[in-house]
Amino acid sequence: MRISARAAARLRAGHLWVYRSDMVRVPNLAPGAVVTVEDLRGKRIGVALYSSSSQIALRMLGADLRSVDLPALVSERLRESIAYRIRIVRDSDACRLVFSEADLLPGLIVDRYNDLLVFQVLTQAMDAEPVREALISTLAKELSPAAILEKVEPRIRELEELPQREPQVAYSTPGIEPRTSTMITMNGIAFHVDVLGGQKTGAFLDQRENYAAAERQARGQALDVCTYQGGFALHLNRVCAHVTAVDSSRPALEAAEHNQKLNASQYSGREIEWLEGNAFDVLRDYSDAGKRFGTIVLDPPAFAKSKKNLDTAMRGYKEMNLRALKMLDREGTLVTCSCSFHVSEAEFLEMLSAAALDARRHVRILEMRAQSADHPILPGMPETHYLKCIICSAY
Repeated sequence: MRISARAAARLRAGHLWVYRSDMVRVPNLAPGAVVTVEDLRGKRIGVALYSSSSQIALRMLGADLRSVDLPALVSERLRESIAYRIRIVRDSDACRLVFSEADLLPGLIVDRYNDLLVFQVLTQAMDAEPVREALISTLAKELSPAAILEKVEPRIRELEELPQREPQVAYSTPGIEPRTSTMITMNGIAFHVDVLGGQKTGAFLDQRENYAAAERQARGQALDVCTYQGGFALHLNRVCAHVTAVDSSRPALEAAEHNQKLNASQYSGREIEWLEGNAFDVLRDYSDAGKRFGTIVLDPPAFAKSKKNLDTAMRGYKEMNLRALKMLDREGTLVTCSCSFHVSEAEFLEMLSAAALDARRHVRILEMRAQSADHPILPGMPETHYLKCIICSAY
């Protein structure tokens, strides 16, 4: 399959996608087929997985591959991905085992929550029955989980023209009653996880290392905005005098309160104030009331889900950060995050600088962070660097 000069240059620079608009000639291929990719001169670039429906028509498997037995390749790369996590994950029994393109398993997500594994299939090739069988059997053999669960994104399956599936228990250890929830620990803090009911595949594993970093820098009275199930708040509560945690979701706050009770022995009687409310409204009300905090965490959902939302997203980030900086004590700590990959690190820094100028504060960067290392970043593929986390001090 031949592709445009622009697409060939992008692949040779380390990107792994070819868009449909960059395909020069499309032969009659089965959905999910393994194809050889060539430039306009017929020079071989590598091997890719084909989607008959997505605008991302080709997802690269590798430049050096020749003949490909896809189920066997998936098994091999699963073992490599697991070995990498065993090497780099610390202080947790939960992590991302497979991060799609970043592990050269495009269209596949696998997370570990203690004794449960959960996977998501995002492409036609990974949904083929021989590949699914290889995935499940390899995970069962390598990790001996109590159960392997499949979480389904109906919208993605619709876009890929895949048959709809229900979330399911795909494998369970013989003799053990299948279940979909478990307990995990991150940095010594326990969390209850409902694998099929929570955000993403059950929890936000990508902030695990940032939780620990925020705890190292935190002090005084703390405000955690968009707390979800309390990840940052529970870490801050080990070192801060008092924590107020805000979220618009009552079920999320109830889960957070449950997580607090699981860790009550660590907190020496310190309570967390769980507050249901819109983040912008709470920040405005607190700012207008003259409230002050030694530590503020901003961890909103993705504001920019596409490039067309970028300007609106940047205004939202600036408003949140401006109000937070106005409330921050001198030498206080601001932890500000963006999980929008359409917002680059440079754009996020520019926003923070503008907010600091408007707030008449001087900001010093303490740490520039990204997602946890079990969510690898490919230098040639900006889409894999989606989470930005800046920890700074304000004067």
